[in-house]
Amino acid sequence: MDSKARSKSIVGFSKLNKRGKIKWIVENFFRDPENVMHELMSYWHRNEDQQKVLDGFSENTITNFPMPFSVAPNVVVNGKTYCVPMVIEESSVVAAASSAAKFWMDRGGVRAEVLGTRKLGQVHFNWDGPASMLRAWLPEIERRLRQEAADIVANMEKRGGGIKEIELVTISTFERYYQLRVGFETCDSMGANFINTCLESFAKSLDGFFAGSALVPEHLRSVEVIMSILSNYTPECLVRARVECPVEALGPVGEMSAEEFAWRMNTAVEIAQRDPYRAVTHNKGILNGVDAVVIATGNDFRAVEACCHAFAAKDGQYRGLSTCSINNGIFQFAVELPLALGTIGGLTSLHPMAKRSLELLEQPDAEELMQITAATGLLQNFAAVRSLVTTGIQKGHMKMHLHNILHQLGASEDQKNRADEFFNNRTVSYNAVRDFLAEHPPAE
Repeated sequence: MDSKARSKSIVGFSKLNKRGKIKWIVENFFRDPENVMHELMSYWHRNEDQQKVLDGFSENTITNFPMPFSVAPNVVVNGKTYCVPMVIEESSVVAAASSAAKFWMDRGGVRAEVLGTRKLGQVHFNWDGPASMLRAWLPEIERRLRQEAADIVANMEKRGGGIKEIELVTISTFERYYQLRVGFETCDSMGANFINTCLESFAKSLDGFFAGSALVPEHLRSVEVIMSILSNYTPECLVRARVECPVEALGPVGEMSAEEFAWRMNTAVEIAQRDPYRAVTHNKGILNGVDAVVIATGNDFRAVEACCHAFAAKDGQYRGLSTCSINNGIFQFAVELPLALGTIGGLTSLHPMAKRSLELLEQPDAEELMQITAATGLLQNFAAVRSLVTTGIQKGHMKMHLHNILHQLGASEDQKNRADEFFNNRTVSYNAVRDFLAEHPPAE
């Protein structure tokens, strides 16, 4: 490592206090250390106790990264009206979800149902014996695993959850490899810590079984546990949301008849079912809505994203997650999503705004939150596809883009109003907006 590169490295960074971390960073990586240090510190929470909570969520924290906390009103799910919290930096997402919510509010709202809540974990191990022998021993192995994890599971069982089935899994192309796949019910918690604690107990119990059971021949008593960890692929933790109405109730949409609009929507969704290139963008639109609610409620949006994308490819081809149909004059738009969410424990109980989000939603349990989240993803997807097959997606995006440019260029309120009118049917670009402001100075 040369001297210049070495000057950018540090030993013991994590042991510095927060001010010390910032001081080292700004002095080594920024041209204006004093102003940058002041700026970073300006984002600290004014409430010191709240800031300590936020600092504890991560490592080497130096400041906070603010994100807009928005709401989508008029979201009707199973006859109940919600004001849904959404944390996302793309304003058109909130606008689209709100627009679709209002549209469907007058057409019966969203119907949602939870199809399953099963979550999964795995103990991966190598062993030299045959699968037939392991399958014969599985009842005894399961008895031992459950018995030795009883203390860990006790509280969850009191709430109606716990360990469900334990099955042996093999992969034909993987020699010596075996897996215990375990089903869990975690009630209103996401359950990651509970599941991982159980699985690590299982790993120790499995090792003990092979080392000490009279069933195991002497030459097969060595087992190598590779790892024990939950799976973020939860295809049985599933929620379905749908909207439907008579075709004629959809429109007209601009100059487009209700029948043509329904046909275009159905065709657009069918394209996403057949073409992975379109399906990825289609599903990104669904997850725009889903992620915004997941983040707002303190859940794990990375796990949700990974699971939904895996679910989209469950039959061997990546497909759109929503479906559309027109039968007997009834238009239906629906989505099925694997959403492992919680409303107690983790960030949902610690993050001050996550707690407010759940209060805003009137303290839903995990299943109700799954339904609200799926409904928001469905509404966002409906709005996005509706734009695509009618006016085009850029009209809404460009309006938001215009506002961002105007803000960046320091436009007055009067200039913003005039710019909205001027660019209503014109192409928005940074240079065009800058030229407009130069030609239309602020009103006196």
